Amino acid sequence: MAHIPQLKIRATYIRGGTSKGVFFRLQDLPSAAQVPGAARDALLLRVIGSPDPYGKQIDGMGGATSSTSKTVILSASSKAGHDVDYLFGQVSIDSAFVDWSGNCGNLSAAVGGFAISSGLIEPATVPHDGIATVRIWQVNIGKTIIAHVPMTNGAVQESGDFELDGVTFPAAEVQLEFIDPAAEEEGAGGAMFPTGNLVDDLEVPGVGTLKATMINAGIPTIFVNADAIGYIGTELQDAINGDPKALALFESIRAHGAVRMGLIGHVDEAVRRQHTPKVAFVAGPADYVSSSGKPVAAADIDLLVRAMSMGKLHHAMMGTAAVAIGTAAAIPGTLVNLAAGGVERNAVRFGHPSGTLRVGAEATLVDGQWQVSKAIMSRSARVLMEGWVRVPGDTI
Repeated sequence: MAHIPQLKIRATYIRGGTSKGVFFRLQDLPSAAQVPGAARDALLLRVIGSPDPYGKQIDGMGGATSSTSKTVILSASSKAGHDVDYLFGQVSIDSAFVDWSGNCGNLSAAVGGFAISSGLIEPATVPHDGIATVRIWQVNIGKTIIAHVPMTNGAVQESGDFELDGVTFPAAEVQLEFIDPAAEEEGAGGAMFPTGNLVDDLEVPGVGTLKATMINAGIPTIFVNADAIGYIGTELQDAINGDPKALALFESIRAHGAVRMGLIGHVDEAVRRQHTPKVAFVAGPADYVSSSGKPVAAADIDLLVRAMSMGKLHHAMMGTAAVAIGTAAAIPGTLVNLAAGGVERNAVRFGHPSGTLRVGAEATLVDGQWQVSKAIMSRSARVLMEGWVRVPGDTI
C-alpha cells in the first residue's frame, strides 16, 4: 500500500470569547484552498475532524460542540479603510459541510490580535504600548468590526484580570464595536426587521402560533417567549440538549422562522444552513444557579436569554446573538425589550447558562425604520497553540 504523506499547514489554535477555533492566514493555505469551493471546505472539514458519525471529532482539532468546531481565514484587507479581512467557517460536526452564512462574534475578539501577531498589519500602525485599533472587514456578512487590542512592550497582551462568564480563567479585555450590524441578508432586503414588524405571529406546525421577534442584527435571530414553549428561561444545557423532542421543536421554529425572514425558500433548505438563523427564548429576570455553580441574582440582570447554536443549547451566548439581543433590547416593543421591562435603554445585562453578559447598542428611529449604528461588548482572547496542523495528503 502506497504511503501518502500528510500536508503540513501553518495554523494557530485560539480561544476567542467563549469559543475556540483554528486560525489560518490565507497565504498559508494550499493553493487550491486559497479560493472558495470544494477544496477549501474539504480541507477545513478534515482539520476539524468532520464529518464524524460518533460526534466526537477525535481525529481533528474540533471539540465536538458548535463553540469548538470553528475555522477562521484572515488576509490583509482589500476593503478600503480596513486592516484585515475576516472569513469565518462554522464546521458541521456530523455532516460534510461548512456553513459560511454568518459571523462568529466570539472569535471576532481574537481576530485583531492574531492579525497583529501574524504580520497582517503594518507594524508602524500598531502602538508599542496602549490600545491598537484594528478595523476588521467581516467578509461573511459584509460588515465592519472594530477591535481594541491591548499592547504591552510591542506584543499583543493576552493576560489580564477581565473575567468573562463561560471562560474559566481571566484574561485581557478586548472591546469590540460592531458597526451598523443590521445584516444585509439576501431575500431580506437588508432590513433589520425583514417582515416589517417588531413582533410577528409565527405559525409552526405541531407547535402552534408563537409571538416572535425576527431581527437581522449581528446575526439573523428569532426570539420567542420562554413560557410560550414550556420553559422559564433559567434552563441549563442538560435540560434541552438531552431532550430530542425539545431539539426538534427548536429546529422547527428555526426552519419556519428562516422562511418568514426570507433567508430560505422552503423549510427543507434549513438543513444546509445550520449556522443561521439562531433561535433564542427570553423571560424576565429570575434567580438561578449558573452551570459553574455561581448564583445569578434577578436583581443583577435585566432579562434571561437562552440561545440555540447548531442545533444545541449554547453553554453561554454567541457573540453575534449578543449583538442581536442588545439591539432588540434597545428597540421598544420587541419581545427582548418587553422581557427586559419594556423601557428605553442603550445597554442590557442578560443572564445566560454560564452567567451574565452586558452589551450596549445605539438604536434610532429614522423615517419610520429602526437603525442601529453600533453594538458594543467586551470579550477576551488567548492563543492556545501555534505551529502547524496536519491533514492527510489526499484531503484536497
